[in-house]
Amino acid sequence: MTTFAELLLNGVSMGAVYALIALGFVIIFKASEVVNFAHASLLLAGGFVIAKLHGQIGFWPALAAGIAGAALVGCLVEFLVIRRSKAPDHSVLAIATIGVDIVLATEIARHIGTDVLAMGDPWGDRVVHLGPVSIAQTRIAALLVALVLITAFLLAFKHTGWGVAMRAAAEDGETAALMGVRLGRISMSAWAVAGALAAVAALFLAVFPTPGMDKATGLVALKAFPAAILGGLDSTTGALVGGLLIGVTEALMSGYQGDLAFLGRGIGDVAPFLVMLLVLLIRPAGLFGTRELTRV
Repeated sequence: MTTFAELLLNGVSMGAVYALIALGFVIIFKASEVVNFAHASLLLAGGFVIAKLHGQIGFWPALAAGIAGAALVGCLVEFLVIRRSKAPDHSVLAIATIGVDIVLATEIARHIGTDVLAMGDPWGDRVVHLGPVSIAQTRIAALLVALVLITAFLLAFKHTGWGVAMRAAAEDGETAALMGVRLGRISMSAWAVAGALAAVAALFLAVFPTPGMDKATGLVALKAFPAAILGGLDSTTGALVGGLLIGVTEALMSGYQGDLAFLGRGIGDVAPFLVMLLVLLIRPAGLFGTRELTRV
């Protein structure tokens, strides 16, 4: 039971981090109807800035710089690629983001090389004991920070002018533009917010018990993609639920991998995608996604 509780707590905390990344996918899709496959590069860019600057200016200023840097990269991708594209089909833009991801990830990986970069976080390798259950302080911090950020976003999305404008643009962009909503500004702000959330996620993906950030850290964003699809690519609530489901599934499958040897090694890495496939077979739009209705 102790092992199960520890795995569950770790799964929930990692699921909250996945939810931050998945929320970035959802925000961009709602604002511009583009599936952003360059999200891993935004995460990598934010984490790289934090890792490089914390020794010079301190952890908290470096964290702010990393968040701002990832947001800026997101804005540049939107302004230079998404906004400039004349492609009528959004699937073409999705393919374009794959090219952007390859370019950015390759360049950042070239600077990282074979190093494993420390993030300089204040939690270190300290562990909290809750009775017989032990959990790293970084996991608790990840859960609390993710919940605060997700709650703040959901409140802003529902109760601010920016949130109303984004919802209007997602519902009917042409009508929203006629009503005075600046679609370009909404799209750029969505990319900026997604980049900022990715930078925070990068921090918690590279701290204890992980040894640090390396050039493969951005690939973890791929595990958050099933979370976005699972919850529904146009649902902010779905991103949270999907992230938690994926995090808990991955933690439990990895923790009990010895008892599931008949499924093969590395089942924990494959489990998020298996869950996504099973859900999509039953609900193609995801758990909270909007179903498209066809008049016949």
